[in-house]
Amino acid sequence: MMPFQRRIASKATSSSGFVAESKGLVVLTGNSHPDLVKRICKQLTIQPCKSVTSKHSNRETKVEIQETVRGRDVYLIQTGTLHVNDDIMELLILAFACKAACARRVILVVPYLPYCKQNKMRKRGSITCKLIAQLICSTGIDHVITIDLHSKEIQGFFDVSVDNLRASPFLIRYIMETISDHRNCVIVAKDPNSVARATSYAERLRVSLAVIHGVDREDTERTDGRTSPPPMEGEIKDWDANGMVSDFMSQDGEILRRPKLEAWGANGDDQENIPKLTVSVPTHRKRTSESINSSGLEPEPLTSPFVHNVLDFLPALQEKEKPPLNLVGNVNGKIAIIVDDIIDDVDDYVTAAELLHSRGAYKVYLIATHGLLTGNAAEKIEQSLLDEVVVTNTVPHEVQKMQCHKIRTVDISPLLAEAIRRIHNGESMIRCTLLNFQQLPTIKFLPLFGTNRNLPGKREDYCAREGL
Repeated sequence: MMPFQRRIASKATSSSGFVAESKGLVVLTGNSHPDLVKRICKQLTIQPCKSVTSKHSNRETKVEIQETVRGRDVYLIQTGTLHVNDDIMELLILAFACKAACARRVILVVPYLPYCKQNKMRKRGSITCKLIAQLICSTGIDHVITIDLHSKEIQGFFDVSVDNLRASPFLIRYIMETISDHRNCVIVAKDPNSVARATSYAERLRVSLAVIHGVDREDTERTDGRTSPPPMEGEIKDWDANGMVSDFMSQDGEILRRPKLEAWGANGDDQENIPKLTVSVPTHRKRTSESINSSGLEPEPLTSPFVHNVLDFLPALQEKEKPPLNLVGNVNGKIAIIVDDIIDDVDDYVTAAELLHSRGAYKVYLIATHGLLTGNAAEKIEQSLLDEVVVTNTVPHEVQKMQCHKIRTVDISPLLAEAIRRIHNGESMIRCTLLNFQQLPTIKFLPLFGTNRNLPGKREDYCAREGL
C-alpha cells in the first residue's frame, strides 16, 4: 500500500470511529403529550432533549432546540390531540429543525396518527391521511413508529418504513388481570367493519364472538369507489312500484316525465313490444349547416336529444333504508366487551351498550387503543350503561378521567420504549409485541449508547441470562 493510500485509510478509520463514538439517542418532544414522554424516558433511563415550542403573537408556531443533535439519532415523540393542527405543525417544524441541525437520523414516534380515519375517498372529498403522510416525509424523516393505525394500508402512504405496533397484548393482559370472570366474556364488534379486530381478541382470550349489525353509516360517509355512475342531476320527485323514477326535476326547475315500464310490458305481458335501443357511432363527423346553431357554434355532443333519450333507459337509484339494530351472537348471562381502535364520538357505543343489556349481558366493557373522547363524551359515558371504558395513554385524557370515574388507562410507554431501544440498537422488531413487558424493570434494558461490540447479540440471550 502506498503512503498516500495508508493516510486515506487511517483518516477513514478515525472518521468512522468518531461517528461511532458520537452516536447517541436524543428524545425530542412537542407539547402534545409530555406525560407519555416522561414515562418513555424513565424506561430508557435518559433525559429528554431541552426544547421550547411556543407561538408568536400572530399564532405562528416557533421551535427552538436548546441542545446539539449533530450526528445523533433523534426520536421525535408527538401524538394527535384535540389541537390536532397545532400538533401537526409542531411535528413538521421540529423534524425540519432536526434535519437542519445535522441530525444523523430523525425517527418519528407518533402513537396516534392524526387524520388516520380519513384514509378513503368519500364522494368529492380527499384522502387527507395521504396528504399528512407526504407532508411528514417531506421534512426528511427516516422512520416512523406508530400504534394501531386505523387501517394497515396507511403504511403505504409513507415513503419511509413504518412500524405499526399493536396495543392488543396490553389490553388483553388488562382483561385477564382485572376481569375475574374473563372466561365468561363475549367479544363484541360494534359493526361488521370491526369483525377482524374483534376476532383477534376472541381467539387470544378463547371466548366467543358477537357482532352488532344495523348501524349504517350516513350518506356522507359512503366510500366513492370511482366504479359506479355518478348520481343523476336534479331532485328525485317520485318512485313508482317497480323502483324506477317517473318524474325528476331539471336544473331549470322544469319537471320532466319519464315513460314508465308498464307501458312497455314491464310486468311480463308484452315483452316483444319493448323498444330496443340501438346506437351507431360514426367514425367521423362532417360539419353541416344543420349542426350549427344560431350563434355560429356547434352544439356540445352531450347536449343532443339522443343523450336525453338514453338517460330514460338508465336505472334509477334505489331509495336507502337503514336496517334495524340487531345482534348476531349470544350474550345472555355473560360479560360483553366491545373492542375498537379509536373512541371519538361515543353515541354508537352507548346505543350498543343498551342493546347488549337488553339481550341479557350483565356487564358491558368498552376497550380501545386511542381514547380521543371528544366533546361531552365523558358525560355520556358516565350516564350510560357502560360499566367501564379502557383506553391506552396514546392520547392524553386526564380531563375526561376527572369528569368520569368509568375511564381506565393502560400505560403503553413500555412498548414504545422497547421499540426505540430495538431500532437504536439495530435489533429485530418482530418480537417487540411478544415480550412480557411486566417483567422488564428499568435497569434491565439494554445499553443505549456505545459501540456494537458492547451490546449483546440477541434479546432472547439477554433475557435468558438475566432470568427474564
